Amino acid sequence: MKNLAMKRLRRALADEAGFTLLEVLLATLLMTVILAALATVTAQWLPNWNRGIARVQRAERLATGLDRIVADLSVAEQITVNGDAKGPLFDGAELSVTFLRTALGPSARPGLEIIRFIEKADAQGLALVRERATFQPMPADGQVRFLDQVVLVRAPFRVSFTYAGPDGQWQPTWRGQTQLPERIRVTVRNSTTGQVLAVSGAVIPHITAPAECARAKNPATCVTAGTRSQQPEKQEQQL
Repeated sequence: MKNLAMKRLRRALADEAGFTLLEVLLATLLMTVILAALATVTAQWLPNWNRGIARVQRAERLATGLDRIVADLSVAEQITVNGDAKGPLFDGAELSVTFLRTALGPSARPGLEIIRFIEKADAQGLALVRERATFQPMPADGQVRFLDQVVLVRAPFRVSFTYAGPDGQWQPTWRGQTQLPERIRVTVRNSTTGQVLAVSGAVIPHITAPAECARAKNPATCVTAGTRSQQPEKQEQQL
């Protein structure tokens, strides 16, 4: 009798142990539904997440590049290429600008360097590049060998420059002047949409007149006289 009871107990425990085949199939089906739902949700938000991260990175690179442009232009120097030149080394165009500034960098030697911002094309498209060269007196038509190319702004963003003198009139070029421009406007556009971005603005160089004007009794008259003295020469060249 006792043995019979033990057999029945063992049989009952054996029947309750583990899962039945139906329970295993139901659990597998439920897990499949959950994984499918997770995969669908992930497929929807992951591309948006990647696009958002890419936009943030582009915005950070653009801000860093514009900070470098503004910092360099604001400290442009009013210095000529040699003792015979009458105007400073400054060549401003719509898509490039070349000027002098104090050498920058922990390993840079004391002195001046020539900086050029210029738009170039590479395998990834158009980009605004910063180049530099050590400055030394040279002929007015001397060739400069630029080094250390650094990409500041890359497509889809494009940067253009315009310049204004004491009269406040904006013009696309600034060449052969006796002084630096009073303001330099840096315009940033989205080349895809053509929209001008809100980060566009104007830079005011710290030095815009020859050094001798600082010793003049009336600096404003000194600058005006220097500008007028260049006008006859320009007219003769045009004739």
